[in-house]
Amino acid sequence: MDYNKVSKEELIKLLSDKDAEVSAYEAEIKKLEHDLVKVNKKLQEADSLKSHFVSNISNEIVNPFTSVLALADNILKVDKESWKSVISMVALIHSEVFHLDFQLKNIFAAAKLEAGEITPEISTIEIDSLIKNVIESFKYDARHKGLQVIYQTENKAGVEKVFFKSDSEKITLIISNLLSNAIKFSFNNNKIILRAVKSIDKLMIEVQDFGVGISHENENIIFDRFKRADSGINSINRGHGLGLSVNKAMLDILDGTISFTSKLNEGATFIVNIPESKGDSTGISRDAGEIFFKEEKF
Repeated sequence: MDYNKVSKEELIKLLSDKDAEVSAYEAEIKKLEHDLVKVNKKLQEADSLKSHFVSNISNEIVNPFTSVLALADNILKVDKESWKSVISMVALIHSEVFHLDFQLKNIFAAAKLEAGEITPEISTIEIDSLIKNVIESFKYDARHKGLQVIYQTENKAGVEKVFFKSDSEKITLIISNLLSNAIKFSFNNNKIILRAVKSIDKLMIEVQDFGVGISHENENIIFDRFKRADSGINSINRGHGLGLSVNKAMLDILDGTISFTSKLNEGATFIVNIPESKGDSTGISRDAGEIFFKEEKF
């Protein structure tokens, strides 16, 4: 453009347009700077949450090991006259090792989920046997708090035994996490109701407890693996809130859903719905990971 031939009015307009462009660029730069500050803050918060998460997990692993070592040391020091006291120590060791194994399963599952390494492994599950085995594994925890676990089943498929094609290991961990939380947050000397309903192509599992419930402010974070509900009951109970986030992620893989209803100081009910897999079954399973025989078609 030959600026010598541009009129004063045109030059003023040109300068005004350029000034507007510069102002727009400046506004865009300020917005980008603001967005970068927000992103940086979120990254710092995420780093802090993950550090807290790792710290909690470390406690979950270290504490049982410390207890087991201390109990084993006490057993070695027991004289023959006091040998009966060993029974209670062995029971405590069993409890600590069981919880350590349970927490490690959640931790390893979370790590595999994060890495995208988990896929469904389909077998034909005998639902009643699987659920009863889960209840049996938590009987000492329930007994310690005076809790009765009531199992109710409803068979809408019209068959004698209830079979369901899905991933037995994932369903076992899902039910275990729900039952563990129900025991953890139940009031003493109460009950827990576990219901299973099998329809033609879907399995519904419901776990109801009568305990502290979930506060309104915590309802939106209970499935977040890096956060933990701040209810006071948490400070005196084992656990780091990982189980529910693992459940949610595993149910996404199985095309299932999880929901809950709750009333503070009255209890909570978690409801899981899982569609039956259309994939080929590798065999019959009555417990997590136990495939009794392979079959071409079931």
